[in-house]
Amino acid sequence: MFILRSLGEEGRETHASDYPVQPGDHIAIIGNTFADQLRVHGYLETLLLSRTHENPVSIRNLGWAGDRLTYRDRPTNFPTEESTLQEHQTDVIIACFGMGESFDGEEGLADFRRDLRDFITSHRGKIYNGESEVRLVLVSPIAYENLGDITPNWERRNKELEAYSQAIAETATEANIAYVHLFDPAKSLMEDDDTPDLTTNGIHLNPFGYWALSRATADQLVPGHPAWQLTIDAASKDITAEGLTVANLTEKNGELEFRVTEDSWPSPAPPSEHPLSSSLSDSQDTLTIKNLPPGKYRLEIDDEPITTNDHQAWAEGVLLHNTPAHTAAETYRRSVNDKNDQFIYSWKALNQVHIVGERRNSPSGRSLPEEIIEFNKLALERDKSLRTGIELKTRTWRLTPISR
Repeated sequence: MFILRSLGEEGRETHASDYPVQPGDHIAIIGNTFADQLRVHGYLETLLLSRTHENPVSIRNLGWAGDRLTYRDRPTNFPTEESTLQEHQTDVIIACFGMGESFDGEEGLADFRRDLRDFITSHRGKIYNGESEVRLVLVSPIAYENLGDITPNWERRNKELEAYSQAIAETATEANIAYVHLFDPAKSLMEDDDTPDLTTNGIHLNPFGYWALSRATADQLVPGHPAWQLTIDAASKDITAEGLTVANLTEKNGELEFRVTEDSWPSPAPPSEHPLSSSLSDSQDTLTIKNLPPGKYRLEIDDEPITTNDHQAWAEGVLLHNTPAHTAAETYRRSVNDKNDQFIYSWKALNQVHIVGERRNSPSGRSLPEEIIEFNKLALERDKSLRTGIELKTRTWRLTPISR
């Protein structure tokens, strides 16, 4: 397998076949809290589905808070990981380890490298999909965020995390498997004064952190489409667009109206009202309208108010987060989360006392196996419904002066 992270270093052109994830893949995500919480927020899965919408991937998240390469504490009679991988007909395993292990410090690096090689060997040659050998993707831990008094050892922790990330990269290269590097992207955002906090305690991402780093992860897993970038010169009527097709631009009494066809999915809206730094806003959907007469202007899409800004803000570019397409994408992300909930109910029972404890012979305990089967059916149904994606439409956009 081609190691994606070496593309820039080798100077070769990137092709879709170079990426670790391919359309139609059945993916299993395993690992620590970072992996576990990916299913709760749904940004990564939504991005992967949007980028493979013609032949969507199917994802099962087997992450478990606290998991380490050699420590997977599970309840009595819990299904084996291999059986779950086979049931999902897994093509790709995305493995997220290194954060928990990094607390062993630099003296633990040798053991970590050995355990990582053993992990790779344990899956080498395995055929979970019934046809081909499973492919592995190793994901580095994120950096440690400086949050002041609650993170007093952040500099030392970052040295350790960088060392463990490097160990993962080197081991992936030795084994000729793919590697997703998150340490540097996370560290860069954490050091940007214009970026909101990414974590709650230095290592556990908050919703904004998962939104930001899910894109950094997706960009290394599968090719992306460009963010919507639409620029209109109100004076010359020149138009440039990416991700959208614009037609029928007209002006009447200072009002601009045009038809916009959505060629690609919108970018997921951030779960924060905080202004985005340039490093993040550059990858967001943006409408720029230059040379407007001074005043305020309201954007409407199919007669629905979207945002109001003055001529200077429009000239600099306004981020779009709440168009009808963005609303549809957010509804879709919530459907992704619902699917993940149904799967978790079928795979990871919330109350083990009904399985091996004193309530196993109670009516609720006796009914649990049938309920698990039903939850699994619901997960499969939700998975199937996600394949339809969101509907991309042609809509009427209108920019109306409201004061001059």
